[in-house]
Amino acid sequence: MVTILLVEDDPAVRLLVKAKLRNRYRILEACDGEAALQVLDTAHADLMIVDICMPRMDGITFVRTIRGQQDNTPVIMLTAMNTFDHKKKGFSSGIDEYLTKPIDCEELEWHIEALLRRARISAEQRIVIGDLELSEEKHSAVLNGAPVDLTETEFKLLFKLLSYPGVVFTRQQLMDDIWGFDSDSDYSTIKTYISRLRTKFEDCQDFELIAVRGLGYKAEIRKDEADQK
Repeated sequence: MVTILLVEDDPAVRLLVKAKLRNRYRILEACDGEAALQVLDTAHADLMIVDICMPRMDGITFVRTIRGQQDNTPVIMLTAMNTFDHKKKGFSSGIDEYLTKPIDCEELEWHIEALLRRARISAEQRIVIGDLELSEEKHSAVLNGAPVDLTETEFKLLFKLLSYPGVVFTRQQLMDDIWGFDSDSDYSTIKTYISRLRTKFEDCQDFELIAVRGLGYKAEIRKDEADQK
């Protein structure tokens, strides 16, 4: 079972979050950053939910501490403060997501599932969606047991989009990430590659590559995420 470390000084918030998540996850608790470090001395966490304002050691200091120890466990930061400066400070410390209080437990679950999925993809270097398997290590795609011939660029673009289903990437983001900052290619290149991928996977019913007018592209998974391996 996936283990989540909840670092929060408010007992009522801990009780609420634990009640919502304990049927799906093992929950460890700590009342501040110092207590959380003690928990991590003896236990492993797959994800952490951390409040920003706590006694003894606040959430920012805690995250900076574990990142300094090369601990890359996904972190969701909870806070009642929603200013740009607070968000900037949070992300610069090394957090992965930022949610404001009062907590919407359903939204919290969405973020947990997304972060766990990304962490699994990063660790395994593979994506499995229905009958499709992508291996980042081999730069290979297999659909229904048969290899799909992809160029290196086609593979990188598909892997990028399927790593973050539902997330819209602007054309500039894709150009920078896939083709590089100094590329001479233009936005029409992305359209060409998306078209090629759609053709090569026209028989795949597990995902769809969607153009978002005026923004860029995203991948939508047609099967329920629970069906993914």
